[in-house]
Amino acid sequence: MHNIEPFYNWHKYYNPAEDELSPYFGKEYNYELYSNTIYGYYIDPAWDFMGSETLYIKILFADYERRVCVIELIGEWNDALNNDIMHLKRNIIDHLTQQDINKFILVGENILNFHGSDDCYYEEWFEDVEDGWIAAVGFRDFVLSEMTVFNIDSYINYGGSLQIENWRTLKPLQFYELVSSLITRRLSLP
Repeated sequence: MHNIEPFYNWHKYYNPAEDELSPYFGKEYNYELYSNTIYGYYIDPAWDFMGSETLYIKILFADYERRVCVIELIGEWNDALNNDIMHLKRNIIDHLTQQDINKFILVGENILNFHGSDDCYYEEWFEDVEDGWIAAVGFRDFVLSEMTVFNIDSYINYGGSLQIENWRTLKPLQFYELVSSLITRRLSLP
């Protein structure tokens, strides 16, 4: 797991450590020191701790004018034991919604497993975004299946056309526009 890095190609467009509105503003990274682990496996130092021992994130992009944020995740999303959604919601999402972000794109290629619990925090997040949305891109099929068992699809859009395999070839705003158009198309269907 130590060689799975967050996507770096958008770093020239956005750096959460330099964004005064980011929850990671001012963070200094030591890329030589591997100290964070998930189940005893070291992870790349560029991943950010958000309160969970099993789920780490990287804010890849935020645009406050368009009110969008792209977050990449790694690890096991475990609501049953670690209440990961609570940590994500309280420590990251609440901070971003206070900055008027109402569109969230979660990139989940590195989510290795999902263990659900109740859907209260998802419901709260969904209500917080009002006229926005939450989209999950690139999650593994078995993870999405497990999320569906816990009714997460009532709050987060995923699957189908949102399984965008070539998202890394796009610039951040192109990626946002693509996801936004797919969400708009879904929401306009009868």
